[in-house]
Amino acid sequence: MDRYGLLCRNIYDNRRITQRELSAAMGLSLGTCNHLIRDAQERGLISYDAGSGEYSLLKEGVRLLGKYRVDSAVILAAGFGSRFVPLTFETPKGLLEVFGERMIERQIRQLHEAGIMDITIMVGYLKEKFEYLIDKYGVRLIYNPEYHCKNTLSTLWYARGCFMGKNTYLLSSDNWLRNNMYHTYECGAWYSSVYMEGTTSEWCLGFNKKGLLTGVTVGGNDSWVMYGPVFFSKEFSERFFPVLEEYYKTPGTEQMYWEQVLLDLLNGTVGERLPAKKKYFAPEIYINKQPADQVYEFENLEELRKFDSRYRNNSDNVAMQLVSDVLHVPESEITNIRCLKTGMTNQSFLFETKKRSYICRIPGPGTDHLIDRAQEKAAYEAVKPLGITEHVIYLSADTGYKISEYYEGSRNSDPRDWNDVKRCLELVHKLHDSGITVDHSFDIRERIGFYEGLCSGYERKLFEDYAGVRAHMDILMDRLDRLERPKVLTHIDSVCDNFLFLQDGSIRLIDWEYAGMCDPLIDMSMCAIYSYYNEDEVEKLIRLYLGRTPTAVERFVYYSYIALGGFLWCLWAVYKSSVGKEFGEYTLIMYRYAKNYYKKIITTPDFLEIGSIL
Repeated sequence: MDRYGLLCRNIYDNRRITQRELSAAMGLSLGTCNHLIRDAQERGLISYDAGSGEYSLLKEGVRLLGKYRVDSAVILAAGFGSRFVPLTFETPKGLLEVFGERMIERQIRQLHEAGIMDITIMVGYLKEKFEYLIDKYGVRLIYNPEYHCKNTLSTLWYARGCFMGKNTYLLSSDNWLRNNMYHTYECGAWYSSVYMEGTTSEWCLGFNKKGLLTGVTVGGNDSWVMYGPVFFSKEFSERFFPVLEEYYKTPGTEQMYWEQVLLDLLNGTVGERLPAKKKYFAPEIYINKQPADQVYEFENLEELRKFDSRYRNNSDNVAMQLVSDVLHVPESEITNIRCLKTGMTNQSFLFETKKRSYICRIPGPGTDHLIDRAQEKAAYEAVKPLGITEHVIYLSADTGYKISEYYEGSRNSDPRDWNDVKRCLELVHKLHDSGITVDHSFDIRERIGFYEGLCSGYERKLFEDYAGVRAHMDILMDRLDRLERPKVLTHIDSVCDNFLFLQDGSIRLIDWEYAGMCDPLIDMSMCAIYSYYNEDEVEKLIRLYLGRTPTAVERFVYYSYIALGGFLWCLWAVYKSSVGKEFGEYTLIMYRYAKNYYKKIITTPDFLEIGSIL
């Protein structure tokens, strides 16, 4: 790091700074600092007026500082923030307020105070929430389309154009800085660091007497650790980003933090990860030591509660307020909050209060169009005497919010473990044979038409052969209607993830959102396609359920619902993608079930015979 530049920078920031203050700011001994000041005066960089007690930058000092001017800043804000649920179900972590000010806005304001106006925010999760910052602060947004499946290495790759040829700060939207640590000029690349006593799992920095970083270890004792903002000089970026780009293109790096590239460069281990065996040289980067109360990276809501007392009993979050009201506890007693899942339909979080664990379910985007919560509640109430569901504490027929007991040590069914499957089928038989009814049906024809309406023709643009496949589904539904099969209360979503094996050996069937009166074989069809069963497994499942070989009619019904179920959930996924929820290859797999099982139906002799009868 250029000490003369750093001296000039500190004088630029404060002309009346004392030698002792300069010594502390630069991390130098008083004697070394005094010597540096004399040298800078001899070089014509600075002058000192004893009468006023002020330093001044001379023409050469101004020229020297020119190359160190900070051009821009990049703020990482693409991630979900799973450790801050349920708050981050509604609001990205960087937009949470601390002492009445949003964390990302505080940093933007601090950057502006240092004269840094070129600010880019890397967005992903709930990207629309950041749009207002364009008008309020003149920032620009760059979207990382891989935010949901890759880590910060990919986000920095998408931001790489913001760094090349520039001196640029790299910040995290969810950092809170007590004092403004940004400057108009920076004299070398650095990583902010705080000292942590005792054992830590943070990334610990090794450095020499001049503060130059020499290595990084993950975890350590009594160490200076990576914590907070980073500054990339032009020279640093020129060396760093070509290596980061190679990492990005190398399989196996998808879940890496961008700092892994820096760690490997400093530790000399880049060659162990990249296929090309060549020498990589670490760019110079220094430690920027910060006091203990300067930089804050809140790990979870409980840490934020300790810092900002407002969050103890008033998080301004609907789910937290609901839990507080239903369980009659203040928010401060809702603890150990963890993201349980961001599922295909809902979001859920696990929490503890009064030494018991619960799950709160929050309906996902667009769910209010897909599910009738009054019907879901009616299904839960109808099957309550069977004792086969989870223990529901609260379920709103209006909003779909649900609070239920969490079963410690439980596990989901394994669809490839046929002993698990047999036990699940026993529970399904208990439901199907119970004689319990509800006033609503699951009408697959109505649901397909409904989801098509939600998709608004988008599905026809996605699939070239959609019209033909849709006509095939109509044929299957017409034939099913003519069979006039008996209806029982069915779960519809009787898939492996919804069966819980409890520690006491019992089983629960959870999430009755789609339950209604329908042909019992539909539960087997839905189980088969969700488990991604192949043809042999599909056949084995129906035999286990029936306890015998299915009749031609039963197989026709079973296969028809496999095709129709695949078609239905494909439309469901297309709609969900239109509201910002992607499911990867799920759409393709479901569409293939629709096409493949229609072909099986029309080409199998037994089915041809049934078709001629119908």
